[in-house]
Amino acid sequence: MALDAALAGGVLLCMVAGSFADPHGSDGVTWSLRTPDGLSLVLMALGAAALAFRRRAPHTVLAFTGALSLVESATGDPRAPVAMSAVIALYTVASTTDRPTTWRAGLLTMTVLTGAAMLCGPLPWYAQENLAILAWTGIGATAGDAVRSRRAFVQAIRERAERAERTREEEARRRVAEERLRIARDLHDVVAHHIALVNVQAGVAAHVMDKRPDQAKEALAHVREASRCALNELRATVGLLRQSGDPEAPTEPAPGLDRLDELVGTFRNAGLRVEVARTDHGTTLPAAVDLAAYRVIQEALTNVQKHAGTEAKAEVSVVRVGPHIEITVLDDGSGDTPPADSGGHGLLGMRERVTALRGTLTTGPRYGGGFRVHAILPVESRAGAEGQPG
Repeated sequence: MALDAALAGGVLLCMVAGSFADPHGSDGVTWSLRTPDGLSLVLMALGAAALAFRRRAPHTVLAFTGALSLVESATGDPRAPVAMSAVIALYTVASTTDRPTTWRAGLLTMTVLTGAAMLCGPLPWYAQENLAILAWTGIGATAGDAVRSRRAFVQAIRERAERAERTREEEARRRVAEERLRIARDLHDVVAHHIALVNVQAGVAAHVMDKRPDQAKEALAHVREASRCALNELRATVGLLRQSGDPEAPTEPAPGLDRLDELVGTFRNAGLRVEVARTDHGTTLPAAVDLAAYRVIQEALTNVQKHAGTEAKAEVSVVRVGPHIEITVLDDGSGDTPPADSGGHGLLGMRERVTALRGTLTTGPRYGGGFRVHAILPVESRAGAEGQPG
């Protein structure tokens, strides 16, 4: 309001100063002084006072100042520059509305004020004062539209920058969530596998402790080995969470199919009969695909160990089929392997891991008994670099 009041005062000074100048003069003098009449001064004061409210009611101020200009054109002699307040009001309307409104208001103001000056004024219709009204109203509308366009452009740039910042923040949160999920899957796979082996071997040791202490000793040795492997893998997994200033993290690579024999050996030591068939020799897998294949087999055999019964037999096959590698784990156990929605996270974790690599996973009971886990993974992983670092 203070800024508009200051602007209104400046416009009033300009109009009053202009009302004392006579561009035609007399006796061959180009410029001379004149004395405006009282009505012109009143009209100038009212027009300038209306500009103090131009931001609150731009259309009303434009209509009011336009009406004052019409009155001045019809009665003033010599005419004072009351139309200057209407030009400022037109600029305000153009800078605060859309372009169609600017065109309509600009053409209407230009036509009415110029026509009134030409038809009702004391000067000839072709006088430069009449043409000046046409030019200044056009300039006011054009300048206001240019200012509005620039404000819209700057606002669009600001909104685009804010949207890009929000997108970066959302992407960072998404990556953090994916990394947390990946680490949670790894922890689950490691803990579930080794704790299952420890549980089985501990049960065997407790069962034969009195009658066959040598076999109990062997079972306890397997317990020790399984717990040691669990601690090593947990240390490697948690080491991914270390900060740059923390002590040096383990540098052992993530497990893959090159350690499949070692993995199968741990289950065989626990009493599970496992057969392995592989036709993928010579295939180099991305680190993410290699880890996912290893974890799928690990989790599937862990489920067999836990749920398929003591006499179960498992079959593991790793086959290269075109651009994919297929992992199949079968068992003929009599137990019921729990589905993905049974409260555990094993099958759900496998499905999430495989889906993250654009692969497919199918699980379900076999006809005649047993369970089947079948995963198809792409040899060239598109998601490996993003969500599954090795």
